[in-house]
Amino acid sequence: MSEDEITLADIEATRAIIAPWVIETPVVLWGGREMAERVGADTEVWLKLELMQVAGSFKSRGSLNNLLGLDAAAREKGVTAISAGNHAIAVAFAARELNAKAKVVMPASANPFRIARCREMGAEVVLADDIASAFDEVKRIEAEEGKTFVHPFEGRATILGTATVGLELMRQLPDLEAIVVPIGGGGLISGIARAVKLINPDCLVYGVEPEGAPTITKSLSAGEPQAIDAVRTIADSLGAPHAAPMSFGLIRDHVEEVVLVDDDALCAALALLFAERKLAAEPASAASTAALLGPLKHKLAGRRVALVVSGANIDLKGYAEHVSAGLAGSAA
Repeated sequence: MSEDEITLADIEATRAIIAPWVIETPVVLWGGREMAERVGADTEVWLKLELMQVAGSFKSRGSLNNLLGLDAAAREKGVTAISAGNHAIAVAFAARELNAKAKVVMPASANPFRIARCREMGAEVVLADDIASAFDEVKRIEAEEGKTFVHPFEGRATILGTATVGLELMRQLPDLEAIVVPIGGGGLISGIARAVKLINPDCLVYGVEPEGAPTITKSLSAGEPQAIDAVRTIADSLGAPHAAPMSFGLIRDHVEEVVLVDDDALCAALALLFAERKLAAEPASAASTAALLGPLKHKLAGRRVALVVSGANIDLKGYAEHVSAGLAGSAA
């Protein structure tokens, strides 16, 4: 589907449709001394707190929109999804709220906290040995059990859901000059960028990927969706194995630049988010902060910038280890 099929009216309608189940997440001014020292006092930094969204991440928006689009018969058969975490949790949540059955496939290496969250929400969890076998299993479930596959980052319903983040931001901060968005498969940034450019074409949209999962960076270089051979980053929520046509096209047309950050930068950003804003985020959520402190620092100097903080589904032990690593790195 072409981007022309996603209009501002479509996004506004989607926001109204999912409104009973999601919250309009707040924006807060960073306001911390260390951030001001790092990027300059004339750079105004805001945070869009999607980590406060229901089910712990922005993923709830697209998942709800997908399930709300199903007829009664399809809901009765249920839905399936593949994910290491946030998407699986969001699909489980949406299914529970809409009285549908969810059967999610997760790699056995997925964080136990996230697996438990899916089960707590009533989803049946199938663990696969690796990503390849996980995709095989979700295809089998879709074909043999008749369950609807809910894609984690591709498709009109998913992207319309994420576009509501951009719609909210433009209403909350109408004179915003730039937005920095974490990228996995590209579903979040493609929706945000489409909404932002429809409302304020002058607002800049930047994406950030971990160096260990440069799926969109590789795709942009090739001029078409590409796959990566492996995911090598602590930001597992940003570990999409491949890009997809619709989301990639929106990124190509509406995003100014995609930059890369390493895991050390993610840990340092996590530590700063906790120290100055008392936010317990997952590594993926820290990508936008890491980008502002690193590769985008000079480009966004003196501007009014929003950083999307995408989710917070992480266990306490893992979170503490990442923050401790960030603090140690800052002290070194």
